[in-house]
Amino acid sequence: MTTIASGTDTLTRDALAVLQPGFTGTSAPSWLLRRLGEGLASVGLFGRNIATPAQVAALTAQLRAERDDVLVAIDEEGGDVTRLEVRTGSSFPGNHALGAVDDTALTEAVAHELGRRLAACGVNLNWAPSADINSNVDNPVIGVRSFGADTSLVARHTAAYVSGLQSAEVAACTKHFPGHGDTAVDSHHAMPRIDAELSVLESRELVPFRAAIEAGTRAVMSAHILVPALDPVHPATLSRRILTGLLREELGYDGLIVTDGMEMQAISATYGIERGSVLAIAAGADAICVGGGLSDEPTVLRLRDALVAAVRSGELPEERLADAAARVRALAAWTASTHPTPSTASSALSSAGSAAGSDAGSDASTDVGLVAARRALKVTRGAHFAPVTEAPYVAAFTPVANIAVGDETPWGVAAELRRLLPGTETGSFTGERAGAEALAAAGSRRVVAVVRDAHRHTWMAEALDILLAARPDTVVVEMGVPQSPPRGALHIATHGAARVCGLAAAEAIAGA
Repeated sequence: MTTIASGTDTLTRDALAVLQPGFTGTSAPSWLLRRLGEGLASVGLFGRNIATPAQVAALTAQLRAERDDVLVAIDEEGGDVTRLEVRTGSSFPGNHALGAVDDTALTEAVAHELGRRLAACGVNLNWAPSADINSNVDNPVIGVRSFGADTSLVARHTAAYVSGLQSAEVAACTKHFPGHGDTAVDSHHAMPRIDAELSVLESRELVPFRAAIEAGTRAVMSAHILVPALDPVHPATLSRRILTGLLREELGYDGLIVTDGMEMQAISATYGIERGSVLAIAAGADAICVGGGLSDEPTVLRLRDALVAAVRSGELPEERLADAAARVRALAAWTASTHPTPSTASSALSSAGSAAGSDAGSDASTDVGLVAARRALKVTRGAHFAPVTEAPYVAAFTPVANIAVGDETPWGVAAELRRLLPGTETGSFTGERAGAEALAAAGSRRVVAVVRDAHRHTWMAEALDILLAARPDTVVVEMGVPQSPPRGALHIATHGAARVCGLAAAEAIAGA
């Protein structure tokens, strides 16, 4: 059993218990282990903490040696957002690809396999799936992280994902409540606002969350968005009307409520993380996610002390903090009872290690992630179609990645295509001269133009215009949300930019 330091009072233990902090490094720092001994119940892992699956397993074992029921959380959506495979790209297509296939059994199988690999690494809480409906096609932060724009499709796949992930004994955290899909602002940078009427929210945004609750999701993550129809003053993360009135009382949800990262500008630049954390717990949140940008002991102590001070001043009811801490510990107790056996962990780690390598592996054709990525492809042949039989030039038109995705994870088709067509060359282009520069770099080689959400970037669409006018035999690979009509001699929509999506596209280009 976990032993709490005798000098730590109940209020301080509860304040530590509701925090989900991050840290730096690939092993646990001494301060983190010390705070686990004092009552901290959760830890968040990010890309900076990941080297190999075996290293992650050793890290989580180190944490559990200090606290056997610690919640180890990660943002592993698969697809574009991966932490376990941050340096190679994901072995699983993301939500948009799964929605394009629209086979809930496949979605459940993908989520189960992803969960199996997380569990083998000692991760027991996944900040996924995204239940947001991509109703605004120009959304800068959701996009391919959504199953799609159709309400019923998103609802059934959200439920399937929750079931699949939790069948692998990893708690799902369905996000971003009450729905981040109809926004034009990234909450990492500013406060988004959704002006939809209440009737629209009830028939659209809330439907996938109802499905997730019915499927038994163990956690729900709040969104840093202002929804005036629900609360004209407070963003969802800080709104008692939304977290307690709507989520708890109206929707009947009784599991853990986790905030999105409190250092995101939508909260930190408007309320500050200390004040924001107090307001979030008071509103009904149970766990404070912080650590994506702030990952040190002083941050944890500041938040702990802010919560304790709010209770002592009467601003935060002590019973509300105690209730939040109890919900964290209840989920921790559930996950502690579902640890994988050593043999199961060894098998899953072996699979994950193979999948995360630079080579797809000889048995990749049987992998559920690649099967799903292949099925998600939409391939359209144009009037100038001709097979690609010689090593082409891959022109990657690279937009700025949103913070949730990060710019450290590789994407595209060049690496995979090079294995199928040795000698393939590549270059990355951005800005007004991207099309002309790509043409000059390609020379006489056949061009494969790789884009990501071309409909959202004027310069990217113009670059395609230049390429196709000069080289109508150009192959176009759209790895974002496909919106424009298919263009090029061969147009491939992958519905995501995961490594496995790039492999499936490369196979289609090379005719494998």
